[in-house]
Amino acid sequence: MSQATVEAMRTPPERFVGLPDFPFTARFREAGGLRLAHLDEGDGPPVLLLHGEPTWSFLWRHTIPPLLAAGYRCVVPDHAGFGQSDKPLALDWYSYDRHTALAAQLLEELDLRGVTVVVHDWGGPIGLRLAVEQPDRIDRIVVTDTGLFTGHQRMSPAWEAFREFVARTDDLPIGMLVRGGCHRDPGEAVLAAYDAPFPTAAAKAGAKAFPLLIPRTPREPGAATGQRVLDALAADTRPTLVLWASDDPVIPLATGERFAASIGAELAHVVPDAGHFLQEDQGPLLGRLIAEWLG
Repeated sequence: MSQATVEAMRTPPERFVGLPDFPFTARFREAGGLRLAHLDEGDGPPVLLLHGEPTWSFLWRHTIPPLLAAGYRCVVPDHAGFGQSDKPLALDWYSYDRHTALAAQLLEELDLRGVTVVVHDWGGPIGLRLAVEQPDRIDRIVVTDTGLFTGHQRMSPAWEAFREFVARTDDLPIGMLVRGGCHRDPGEAVLAAYDAPFPTAAAKAGAKAFPLLIPRTPREPGAATGQRVLDALAADTRPTLVLWASDDPVIPLATGERFAASIGAELAHVVPDAGHFLQEDQGPLLGRLIAEWLG
């Protein structure tokens, strides 16, 4: 796909200056006619941290330092449409297949092997599919507050309300959505950092598209792929760590327990005083739990 065929906007770099607790510098690559951003920090065995909706690599800023201190390399991409990556403007550009392919391309370009993939929210369907499709590169899996979408999955009333809000709202209030998914108010400076990638309503196409991509029946696009990934993980023997927030209003703890069981794992640790964005509420603890498990 050439650049000419993708109408996209690029967030002015000055919007990313002076973000709180974010001393990391993005690296850029060309893929699918877009400039895509990722962080690449530290040396050692690679840990791939995948964000979801409507966040970006900023989400992981407090989880990264404990992993670096334990001797791991953190690779943290911004999905197309999010963070410091280019933002295609057409809703129908966004798809499960396309985002998974772009993530796979990053693995291949960096030639990452022995990877631990850590997933959250929409990073789950993407990263868990990567784990199934790239078993020669991904050795371990860490699951946080996510799932796989088969069309059979039960969605919480909070999620259904969120989807309807997204469907009818042209200019999504990104910071407000993040605040609503946190156990404690992260503060105006942090919420501004989540708003930073999106200078216009048009730039928010990805944030608007992702919730609408979740199949609600087995006949919708992506459902069969989600089922295939779920079935493969249920038979998978790679080490898998499941961590879940104590107070997730979007994907509740009971759902996390069911999801862990469905992939043949146990919910190893309930992260206390944490909402859906547990990286915001308990980022350092999350990093320590992952590092201890890897060690």
